[in-house]
Amino acid sequence: MSDEHLAEYEAELAAELKRAVEEVGEVEPVDWRTLTAAEAQAHWRALDTFVHWLRTTYGLPPTVVPPLWHRHPELVWELSALHTHWLACYEPGGSGSWPVAWHADFADARERLREWVATSGTRLDRDRPTRATAWPGEPAVAPAEERPITDRQADFAAFVAADLDARRATSARAARNARAAKQERGA
Repeated sequence: MSDEHLAEYEAELAAELKRAVEEVGEVEPVDWRTLTAAEAQAHWRALDTFVHWLRTTYGLPPTVVPPLWHRHPELVWELSALHTHWLACYEPGGSGSWPVAWHADFADARERLREWVATSGTRLDRDRPTRATAWPGEPAVAPAEERPITDRQADFAAFVAADLDARRATSARAARNARAAKQERGA
């Protein structure tokens, strides 16, 4: 790679990091369970951008990163952790050895992703929710049916919209419950 191409590449990486940090704030682990709708929207956008970059840059097959990764929490958590790790390792002013550490961890993450994908049953052209096993005393889990994947981007947009709506509804319920509890204490 020529010095000119290397400089361009480094500038692109720095710009991507800057955009990601501006969207999601400081680099820190993402707890998907506790995000507000606004926080989730920024993190979904940043993670989708990262996953697209990751799978195309490294030529990852759908057995590692399938099209509907966003519908499988185990894949979301793994990819999100990998994204956060990448942001931290490629932070401007960071150690020159951090990218090597990221690549070592990326190799381990690829093995875990393969296992998650095999367990979940999602594929390039069809998807089903990850199977859950009911423990003794719990209600039986209905088997989920496969469905074809026709438009990944549209599915992602619909999934994120539903996630944000659910977060807004949860937040509204929590606010109503807090107001009701406050009124009960005051009465």
